[in-house]
Amino acid sequence: MRKHCGTVYPPIWSTLLLPLLFLVVFEGQNGVLAFSPLHPGANNLLYGRHPCNIPNRLLPLGNNLPCRAKGCAALSDSYRIRGASSRQTTALSAIPIRMASSTLKTLHGDSTFVLTAILWLSTFGISLEKRTTLGKALSAPLATMALALTVANLGIIPFESPIYAMTNRYLIPLAVPMLLFDSDLKRVVTDTGSLLLAFGVGAVATVVGTLVAFPLLPLTSMGPNVGWRVACALAARHIGGAINFVAVAETLNISGSAVSAAIAADNVVVALYFAFLFAMSPEGEDDDDNESDNTQTEQPQSTDAISVVDPESVSDTSSSSGSSNINLSTLAVAISVASTLVAGGRGITRWILPPGTSALPMISLLTVIAATLRPNFFARIRSAGTALGIVFIQMFFATSGAAGSLRLVLQQAPSLFVFSALQIAVHYVVLVTLGRGLFRLPFRELHLASNANVGGPTTAAAMAQAKQWKRLVLPALLVGILGYATATAIALSLGPILLKLPTR
Repeated sequence: MRKHCGTVYPPIWSTLLLPLLFLVVFEGQNGVLAFSPLHPGANNLLYGRHPCNIPNRLLPLGNNLPCRAKGCAALSDSYRIRGASSRQTTALSAIPIRMASSTLKTLHGDSTFVLTAILWLSTFGISLEKRTTLGKALSAPLATMALALTVANLGIIPFESPIYAMTNRYLIPLAVPMLLFDSDLKRVVTDTGSLLLAFGVGAVATVVGTLVAFPLLPLTSMGPNVGWRVACALAARHIGGAINFVAVAETLNISGSAVSAAIAADNVVVALYFAFLFAMSPEGEDDDDNESDNTQTEQPQSTDAISVVDPESVSDTSSSSGSSNINLSTLAVAISVASTLVAGGRGITRWILPPGTSALPMISLLTVIAATLRPNFFARIRSAGTALGIVFIQMFFATSGAAGSLRLVLQQAPSLFVFSALQIAVHYVVLVTLGRGLFRLPFRELHLASNANVGGPTTAAAMAQAKQWKRLVLPALLVGILGYATATAIALSLGPILLKLPTR
């Protein structure tokens, strides 16, 4: 643009384009901004609607109208159209920002755009965990939540959307049974040996840790009637895993900000705790003199064991019960079976329980019963179900992050960090006291069971492999799956107890 006497003029070539713009309108903070070369009665090209005196008419800004609107009084004279005063000329530099704001507002109401964003955020979280050191440290759920929290607070995606409600109402209930397709309780009992006892002690230790931590740190900073809900969700995670945290959070209607803060704080504590467990655990099969004779001695295929919970290793492997390949048939059957279990669980819940009761515990129970009665059938679709279930769970974490306030997350995370640390510390003390003192279980099994409690089957099997406890890889996986099957019900039963405890 050419500048003369403080006024900036558009280049000559731009006037050739103006006849093509009969009326191009942009939404602005103070009304409508429009370019119209065919507007009669003014040599300006920029017009504005002045709500202070003539609300509904497009007026030329160069006619010295006595406009005192707040927006007009604050107008910049950096870019002025010839013949207009500084307070009556809209800054051209604001137009791109207003255009972007208007476009985002439109996209926020577009469910397809929001769904696409949630799917990509879920994908990025998984990719970060697999491909980067930082992602591995954060984990896919936390990476996804952090990304979603950031883009939502930048205004790129909305804080509220029907897509978020759809994820919670339909996809999470489908994810729960799909992640429990391998929960054959007969196999858990027969193939885990004394590790099953260690896992049970660990679950009791988590319950004790929650009952000790909540009266001391009732999480009142999170708002009224919220602290006990978050405590139950964290207890579920420290007995089973992330799927149980999600199930309890959805059942108890925990807000997105509280979910984001809890996951962020707990992941830091869990990472530190895993480092402690690895440092304290011996390597090799024969380092512990008190090794139990009941532990399974058959060495499993590690890739097959991990495939139950790892979406990247579920394909092209085989189990003793049949093929675990992911293909169109297994995907279709997996989601159909999951939907049947969801429908059955919801129907039974409405029939025998009070209105408003969450169906997720009943859905979990039906899935465990079905997987125990028909293990061969569910073994064929477990990999497909796991892959779909992980995607749906990732979408839950993305929607929780998107619904969260960054300010609230930063405010609530410190108290949640202390609560989670105290809960896990008591868990470990009780586990070692009972496991070693009462049941004489080896440290190797106690630490592995604790890993399965706090982290789930994936991290437990990975720890067994890293420590060369080859006979414990499959048992670790199975007790972790048992945690998935039982943690939600145990954690929800803690709610009434926590509400009766005296707090500080």
